[in-house]
Amino acid sequence: MSRAEPIFQRVILIVLDSVGIGAMPDAALFGDVGSDTLGNIAKKYRLTLPNLSRLGLANIKPLAGLSATHRPAGAYGRCTLASPGKDTTTGHWEMAGIILSEPFPLYPQGFPADLMAEFEARIGRSTLGNYPASGTEIIETLGEEHLRSGSPIVYTSADSVFQIAAHEDVIALDELYRIGQIARDMLQGPHRVGRVIVRPFVGQPGHFVRTANRHDFAVPPPPGMLLDRLAERHIPVYAIGKISDVFLGRGINCSIRTSGNGDGMEKTRIAMREQESGLIFVNLVDFDQQYGHRNDVKGYAAALEAVDRWVPTLDLAPSDLLILTADHGCDPTTPSTDHSREYTPLLVFGQHVQAGVDLGTRSTLADIGQTVAENFGESIPAGSSFLHEIQKGNSLSSTL
Repeated sequence: MSRAEPIFQRVILIVLDSVGIGAMPDAALFGDVGSDTLGNIAKKYRLTLPNLSRLGLANIKPLAGLSATHRPAGAYGRCTLASPGKDTTTGHWEMAGIILSEPFPLYPQGFPADLMAEFEARIGRSTLGNYPASGTEIIETLGEEHLRSGSPIVYTSADSVFQIAAHEDVIALDELYRIGQIARDMLQGPHRVGRVIVRPFVGQPGHFVRTANRHDFAVPPPPGMLLDRLAERHIPVYAIGKISDVFLGRGINCSIRTSGNGDGMEKTRIAMREQESGLIFVNLVDFDQQYGHRNDVKGYAAALEAVDRWVPTLDLAPSDLLILTADHGCDPTTPSTDHSREYTPLLVFGQHVQAGVDLGTRSTLADIGQTVAENFGESIPAGSSFLHEIQKGNSLSSTL
């Protein structure tokens, strides 16, 4: 595939982490019947999302208190997660053209005793925990013992993760990252979890706070995914948030960590000033990390409204393509505190995007990556591009 000049000189792809828009048909297999992150929040909290609605959010499906617009300013639809999973790695990889045939392993009863014994031998420390838990709750429960013993806290969730928490004054960051790498090296074969995550925290018992020094050790993505293809074309990629961790830095020219949504939004504005072409790939993590996993409906709703206020402030150039989507769901209104098997919203906007296009239900998140790839004269292993569906036949501008 070749194209002399991309239709869009720059693509800003923003992942609203866990902002799902309704249970997929196979949700029962994942224990997620009735999950609907956006829909259920809208029923419990009167959302004010005028800008996202103007782009077409409420045209994707009915949302309580939000009105569908007669002619949305953007193109809109929803994406199916074709891979068998509902986690960060699965969702982001699929966006880049990797559809998994088998899910990453899960550990609802904690990790096997022999595996933990080997891990403790390799790191030279005993461990605490080893059960599924909320990250904030487990450090409150075991943090004081961790301060006394120096033993790192190990836990998992309904996702394929091996998480290690430690106080920064007890285990220095360099040592904690070394421990995380040991875990990543061990967890192969049948125990090849999607991510090893180290979770540093600070503070005193009753007042522990996780820091921004989190680090993810993901499994290497197979070759040929979107970021590889863009690198082959020398298309610059600017990653914001945990994107670089998910893809192990492959194909990424610049990577910026963030401390939360607010920081991520500000750093996106900075990236847009610094990089005039290529892909700016953003993850806004607080929806999931701060609110979804804690069943904080009010906090989740406020975070949605903050993003809604932010979107119109983006200084979009005439040749920009803005894509808003998610990687999975995490419905804070259900008893579960884990991710949910949901469709993800798809909102597409730009001066050269045909307004009001209904992109329907896409068969995979890889359609997003294929669209980005085609725009830059490339292709990836999976997905059907919707570039031709959104391309405007003239240069009339759309505005928020």
